[in-house]
Amino acid sequence: MLNEVNKDRVPISVLQCITVNLKDGTSVDIDVEELLEEGADPEVIEIIISEKLEELDDIIRDVDFHINIRSVANVVQPFTDNLLKNL
Repeated sequence: MLNEVNKDRVPISVLQCITVNLKDGTSVDIDVEELLEEGADPEVIEIIISEKLEELDDIIRDVDFHINIRSVANVVQPFTDNLLKNL
């Protein structure tokens, strides 16, 4: 149903991984889910990734953010329940 969504900011807590596609054709995957499972601080992860992306900006073609649908559902469901409670 949903093919593509363009978003400037994505909460680190809903990311599975980030794929950084470089201009030379190579790609680098950052397994955010694994970092979070290992106990890394989400704010620290976000700062480090943002700084690195900014530092490498001139060689980056694009960046793909792969989201964890279950995490998004857990965040969205309470809002949906509240919105629809009177229907």
